Amino acid sequence: MEADRPTIGEYTLTCKLGGGSSSMVWKAEHRTTGKVVALKQIDLLKLTRQLKSCLDCELSFLSSVKHPNIIRLFDVFQAENSIFLVLEFCDGGDLAAYIRDHGRVQECVARKFMKQIGAGLEVLSMHHIIHRDLKPENILLSTMETDPILKIADFGLSRLLNPNDLAETVCGSPFYMAPEILEFKMYDDKVDMWSLGAILFELLNGYPPFRGRTSVQILRNIKASLRLPFFEPILPQLHPGCVDLCSRLLSIDPEKRISFKEFCQHNFLKIDEGGDKSFC
Repeated sequence: MEADRPTIGEYTLTCKLGGGSSSMVWKAEHRTTGKVVALKQIDLLKLTRQLKSCLDCELSFLSSVKHPNIIRLFDVFQAENSIFLVLEFCDGGDLAAYIRDHGRVQECVARKFMKQIGAGLEVLSMHHIIHRDLKPENILLSTMETDPILKIADFGLSRLLNPNDLAETVCGSPFYMAPEILEFKMYDDKVDMWSLGAILFELLNGYPPFRGRTSVQILRNIKASLRLPFFEPILPQLHPGCVDLCSRLLSIDPEKRISFKEFCQHNFLKIDEGGDKSFC
């Protein structure tokens, strides 16, 4: 019964969707309209100066954009030493769950997903925002039905990075972190390109490109790799452009890594789908 459910502001919390060290995400309903939303609760007492800066960036960016491939921010309010972000609820869950349920996807599906994530990243690029935590868990699907719309979410580690500037904070999720971050080096927006490559690789293979028990082991595996560890049986089925894009996104040297502009112009993303509307 609704009376037994906790309420925050104008919302009734229905279930917990996830969370981290300083935040929690709830599925919630507006008590008057019944609108279903995702409510991100951020504990202000647990925010470091760095995380407070990231939160400011997240709020500023999300409140200024409206794009189908970026999670929508509807409202912000404060209560109980927390700030609450009222966000669009995505019924399809996240891309990590999608990969767990479906396994590796067909190349045409991976291409459609890359185009959508790329469209979202274009908005970040226009605002000089780097995400720094792109991973399947932070890519949400609008629906569980056929042909979902993908939305980039969780900008809790994002920051403004103007052209020619560099960042140095070590952050992100190790399986999707660029090697320059793992090596505690200065970095630019190409760290998001590495993460995008790791997502593409995982879509095609069903597992991340580089794994390990620790960040040190992951970095060692990256450096020891002579070629990407594709699942051998699928390689003959992949378009050469697909393998090329994946390899260029996952270039260890950021100078040689493909830029966002080059990603958008890559021929793999321009392959005609032949009018197929059945989502492969």
